[in-house]
Amino acid sequence: MILTPMTVDTADGYPLAARLQASAGPPRAVALLVPAMAVPKEFYAPLGDWLAARGFDVLTFDFRGIGESAPQSLRGFEADVLTWARQDCAAMLAAARERAAGRPVVWIGHSLGGQILAMTPGNESVTAAVTVASGVGYWRENAYPLRLYSWFLWYFAAPVATALCGYFPGRALGMVGDLPRGVIEQWSRWCRHPEYAVGVEGEAMRQLYRRVSLPLLSLSFTDDEYMSARNVEVLHGFYEMARRDLRRIAPRDLGMSRIGHFGFFRPRAGERLWPGMLEWVERSLSAGRANS
Repeated sequence: MILTPMTVDTADGYPLAARLQASAGPPRAVALLVPAMAVPKEFYAPLGDWLAARGFDVLTFDFRGIGESAPQSLRGFEADVLTWARQDCAAMLAAARERAAGRPVVWIGHSLGGQILAMTPGNESVTAAVTVASGVGYWRENAYPLRLYSWFLWYFAAPVATALCGYFPGRALGMVGDLPRGVIEQWSRWCRHPEYAVGVEGEAMRQLYRRVSLPLLSLSFTDDEYMSARNVEVLHGFYEMARRDLRRIAPRDLGMSRIGHFGFFRPRAGERLWPGMLEWVERSLSAGRANS
């Protein structure tokens, strides 16, 4: 595996901090790892290493305003979730296509990364997609311990702290992480609606989800402290034209005590979960080649 730091420029000229974990030989495919809200790219390194050792080139990145793609101060920094999709994800997908040079591109999205696929221009070039711990964020359907926290976040902490600071100081508050004002405000509107982004943004957003027709594997977990089964079901219902394989996994079925919202990307859980994901990806890529 060869690790290469990269800068990927978006169409509007913003430089994104990214990294390439390259296979030792010619890649079988390129995997684009799309992060969860406020999660830095380094978190996904173990899965990237594992995939690179199995013949994949792997790209991941920090959204603008996050990690190494953040300015010195987020006060007054302009970006929302749709900016992340239309600019940042679009640029990274273009970089993945260029790297692939005609080989397949696989989208692996964690939480927000699974939601945002439909909003990304050029997603028709993705051969197959995996969503991990992805669902809508409607607060009334959050996993139970999170519901009270979510009410406090969306109706008090986020609006007050953002108004005072000009951005959401999540790190200081121990909530999510630091986020640009436009991101937290848009995300808050979505999370207060039963149909999340589709309910707020309207029919145009619903149609973006309907246009996604690729093979899609959803991996969700019964002990996810954020995503309830209902929220996972609603999101993947929007992907109604995709060829969906929805798998709800209980840690005890794998002899594990915990997976949660983040555990899939940690090596201890990954050694039991990643081979199944890779088997599905390989089968999808083979089917794609047979149909081309």
